[in-house]
Amino acid sequence: MAKLTGIKVVDLSLFLPGPMLTLMMADHGADVIKVEPPTGDPARQMEPVEAGQSVWFRNLNRGKQALALDLKSEEGRERLWELLADADVMIEGFRPGVMKRLGFDYEAVHAKNPRIVYCSISAFGQEGEMAHHPAHDLAVQALSGFLSVNDGEDGMPVVPGAPSADMAAGLNGLSAVLMALIGREKTGKGDYIDVAMYDSLLPWCAHIAGDAISGGNTPVSQSQRSLGGAAFYNVYRTLDGKHVVLGGREIKFAKNLLTALDRIDLLPLAEGEAGALQKPLIDYLRGIFAAKTRDEWVQWFADKDVAFSPVLNFREALDQGFVKERGLLVEANGSHQIAPAFRFQSEADWQPSDAPELK
Repeated sequence: MAKLTGIKVVDLSLFLPGPMLTLMMADHGADVIKVEPPTGDPARQMEPVEAGQSVWFRNLNRGKQALALDLKSEEGRERLWELLADADVMIEGFRPGVMKRLGFDYEAVHAKNPRIVYCSISAFGQEGEMAHHPAHDLAVQALSGFLSVNDGEDGMPVVPGAPSADMAAGLNGLSAVLMALIGREKTGKGDYIDVAMYDSLLPWCAHIAGDAISGGNTPVSQSQRSLGGAAFYNVYRTLDGKHVVLGGREIKFAKNLLTALDRIDLLPLAEGEAGALQKPLIDYLRGIFAAKTRDEWVQWFADKDVAFSPVLNFREALDQGFVKERGLLVEANGSHQIAPAFRFQSEADWQPSDAPELK
């Protein structure tokens, strides 16, 4: 039996953080009812489309039920109350204050169902000076400091490749919901959870912004060990205009590579502080990597104990043998789905399913 069999979830969220949270619950047996506005979750219309459904929407909403409700109508509100009467979890991602205006804030829902675990997801939390500031992932990353170090050598920040604030909120939300469900087993009572994208992302800076956290200066990418200032944690261009990375700063890796290159004399540079002291080593490695193509370097590193990887695009990444070996990309009914990231030995193998049509 799946771990969350018997748990009923009413999900009013759209787009990414909330649907990701409830996807992980649905993948492990929860009965998730996705409540959408009459026009549907906008993600339904996001291209590309495969086998009649948005790839985005299917990969975030498979295995759920979907129901269109107009919560501004009496009929829609009555139907939602029916769903919540025996629900274990409610997820919502509206801007702060919306649920209270609709009559479905935590106090109202808790009064009718004291066992419910109610989770609100927003950009900056339900209260405070930023609560009503509109923001999606990029703006949250900008205000949290993360975008400032998502930059090149010219210091210009670029749009991040991953919606980290969205995903952090979904993961934190899932953890909090599961904790609350465990707590309910002890007390018999549900709880309210205020998940902010900003709050969820901020702890991720602990390893890069130590000085700033302790009251000092902000990290500068080109002098920070994890952001581009270390030779053995860096990106290098190859002869064919592609890229490779060295992704391990442990001295044993530096020693192994520099020995293979017959430049063990450069080892003291790898042992030095990130930034200016390692710049000569970074420049040397840039010249070395520029002499061969990316795939030639893959072959050369095959028998070396060095934390090295080629930079792949998504087509190349998804076509790797170990992705198939681990069952991470599954094709079923003419569609492709990314499998759940965690599995339980005691459960049957996960089976992909379509996302629900709107009823």
